[in-house]
Amino acid sequence: MSLLEVQGLSIRFGQRRVVDGVSFRIEAGEKLALVGESGSGKTVTALSTLRLLDAARLEGSIRFAGREVLAMSPAELQELRGNDIAVIFQEPMTALNPVMTVGVQIMEAIRLHRPMSRAEARGQAIAALRSVGVTEPERRVDNYPHQLSGGQRQRAMIAMALACEPKLLIADEPTTALDVSIRHQILDLLDTLRKERNLAVMMITHDLNLVRRFADRVAVMERGVLVEQGTTLEIMQNPQHAYTRKLIDSRAVRDVAEPGQGKLLAGSEVRVIYPVPRPGFRGWFSKAQFTAVQGATFELAPGETLGVIGESGSGKTSLALALLDLVSASGEILLDGQRWNGLGAGRKRELRRLVQVVFQDPFSSLSPRLTIEQIVGEGLEIHAPALSPKERRDRVIQALDDVGMIEEEGAEAVLSRYPHEFSGGQRQRIAIARALIVSPKVVVLDEPTSSLDVTIQKQVLQLLAQLQRRHGLAYVLVTHDIDVIRAMAHRVMVMKDGQVVEAGAVDQVLLHPESSYTKELMLA
Repeated sequence: MSLLEVQGLSIRFGQRRVVDGVSFRIEAGEKLALVGESGSGKTVTALSTLRLLDAARLEGSIRFAGREVLAMSPAELQELRGNDIAVIFQEPMTALNPVMTVGVQIMEAIRLHRPMSRAEARGQAIAALRSVGVTEPERRVDNYPHQLSGGQRQRAMIAMALACEPKLLIADEPTTALDVSIRHQILDLLDTLRKERNLAVMMITHDLNLVRRFADRVAVMERGVLVEQGTTLEIMQNPQHAYTRKLIDSRAVRDVAEPGQGKLLAGSEVRVIYPVPRPGFRGWFSKAQFTAVQGATFELAPGETLGVIGESGSGKTSLALALLDLVSASGEILLDGQRWNGLGAGRKRELRRLVQVVFQDPFSSLSPRLTIEQIVGEGLEIHAPALSPKERRDRVIQALDDVGMIEEEGAEAVLSRYPHEFSGGQRQRIAIARALIVSPKVVVLDEPTSSLDVTIQKQVLQLLAQLQRRHGLAYVLVTHDIDVIRAMAHRVMVMKDGQVVEAGAVDQVLLHPESSYTKELMLA
């Protein structure tokens, strides 16, 4: 008897069927990866094993340790949830309660299933944090989620999920928002805990590198249908279904043109310093300083891509904000031969058109209250106020056509809609159109593909390469994804603790790294 056996599972929301006849099993101690693009049904399939979909109608059979989950009473479901099957959600910052310490949240999970005193539960919470590698668990147990780093928050989520020693762990994209080295640590941690406890793991992911490294078996879903399953080796080396082959072939291919001559953007000894409060009463009278970027020097030619890579806290985002003049920076930043930082507001507005940005998450960076026409055309109101409404609309349509949106949907179908009506890849295309409509020369790309499926990532990277050729754009690419750097960058700059530890041509740095930190990143 398998630990979890799903047979003929179908899920409906109203009249819409989102999962159709899915069957798979998981043995005790096994690692199964449920793979597919957004909207494929993998998350609702996993959550249905705990009947967490209130509005859904479930058909078929879900048996856990021989018991039919679809026939369980509310009391039996409460005993199952967290005790036998636990979940690690994708984004710990939103999954954890911001007004409760992580210790209280772990204790809550423990006391729900184990009758014990608050002091005993606190001791178990500390032990759980220690077991997942959180340093100083006696102190961290009283921290709030915002006081922990991304890796520590994910570890706290794992500690909460494993506190009652479940038999099956559902991990929903547990490493998506983490740096490569932290991803490595989290996967090692899950594998160690699996061996120690004979824990079965269902990993929901679209990261095929993670699947290759972690999973024993793979189940591939497309539009609610399980199209293929087998061992990881079988699926990766000899996929049978066309959709599986499409996913495996979605790794970005290097496609860059030779850059132009000259210095479009240059920085010399750029430093970014933030004020931070001093401890105790001294903080009432003065602030301490934290140096986020320490003397970065770089150059960027027309049509060139500079990749900036490093872990969270390395200073890469602070450097990007300095290039956008959104934080104060010392040193010298030259844009198109003119000093950019420290200018007055009037002159700065003229130059600001030349530097635009595409953010990591297009859903949060696009206003939900504005139509696509208003979002894309907003920059023209500032930088081209003399345009008539018709001229502005024509420019908006042209910008959307440049990123492939008009061809897919038609102009009228796109202009009057809102961001939530589009997919993640379409939203990112809209964000790119918004940046390009004012004809910039430099575009800062802040993790432009990290929130997208692998097939959509490849499409967006190809689009960025085409736009670079067509318009001679220079890119500053901020990322922690080595594959994206390989695909797009001409040169790369590696940052750690605010310092540039290594810089040079992309092949030189990635194939023959000199810094020990760069070598660690490559291994991770």
